[in-house]
Amino acid sequence: MKMKTTTVIASIVVILAAGVGIYALVKSHGDASESSDEDKTPTVVTVQTGALKLATLHRYVQGYGMIEPAPATAEQPAASAQLAAPSAGVVTKVNVVAGQQVKNGDVLVELNSGTTTYALAEQELARQKELFSQQNTSQKNLQDAEAQLALLQVTAPLSGSVVSVNVKSGQAVDGSTVVAEVMDLNRLAVSAEIPTAEATDLKPGDRVEVLTKPPVTTELLFVSPSVNMGNGTVLVRALLLADSGLRPGQSVPLQIVTAVHTNCLAVPVESVVTDENGKSVIAIVKGDEATQMPVQTGLRENGLVEIVAPEIKEGDTVVTVGAYGLPGKTKIRVVNP
Repeated sequence: MKMKTTTVIASIVVILAAGVGIYALVKSHGDASESSDEDKTPTVVTVQTGALKLATLHRYVQGYGMIEPAPATAEQPAASAQLAAPSAGVVTKVNVVAGQQVKNGDVLVELNSGTTTYALAEQELARQKELFSQQNTSQKNLQDAEAQLALLQVTAPLSGSVVSVNVKSGQAVDGSTVVAEVMDLNRLAVSAEIPTAEATDLKPGDRVEVLTKPPVTTELLFVSPSVNMGNGTVLVRALLLADSGLRPGQSVPLQIVTAVHTNCLAVPVESVVTDENGKSVIAIVKGDEATQMPVQTGLRENGLVEIVAPEIKEGDTVVTVGAYGLPGKTKIRVVNP
């Protein structure tokens, strides 16, 4: 009897264990099926989109320039001149003040020398002119009188403004004394030192934009053929229009246009990302899917970047916000503001 009871209990235990095993197997299969079903559910990424559009983009070299008098050209002298006394003497009269407008040839300062005075030299020249008109003196005597007076006067070599007067009556001067400075404020230039690596493509005629308010536009006149070995830069210069509103000594930001691409395809800069292979890609949108497409990038300006790729055209939709980290192809939900 006891043996029978033991056998029955053992049978029950075996049945229960089998039932638990079957339940666990069924449960595991059900969980696996449920997990598999979840894996098949596509991930939907929320993005914003924009359209490919045609734009005109520029490449710039940027820097800072200094406003200065225009240099001499084949047609005109330099727009600024520091005037020295033509000979040793004593200032007898100063005819101008700083800020005064003068014309080419105006006498700014009169001198007396150790041998004669300005007044006597002026009288002698007038006498020689009168005698020469009557054919009672030689041309050499007339020229000598002109030369004598020229040694006693400082004249303006150009029309413009008197920037400074550095002497006063009674002051002794010699040939090294800078008596005054005259500048034509209608003939100014902007010069800049551009790093050699950025100056490679610069050439005379390139558009220059001085970024003042209002901005001033001109073009490069000069690009130095040599490099300043002290700081590794190339000197460039552009002439300014007479009504630029700028002043000598003023430091100004500027940019030089080195390339212009018109009617090129462009997208917002955030649309272009780098894939795992290090290549630039954009995500083209068709329906509710975004697919990555490799592109070549070009000029960048004002938040836009030029792109080139086959089979893209103006009006195509691309992902803008949310493009970074997108899979090669994915479902999307567009939520443009």
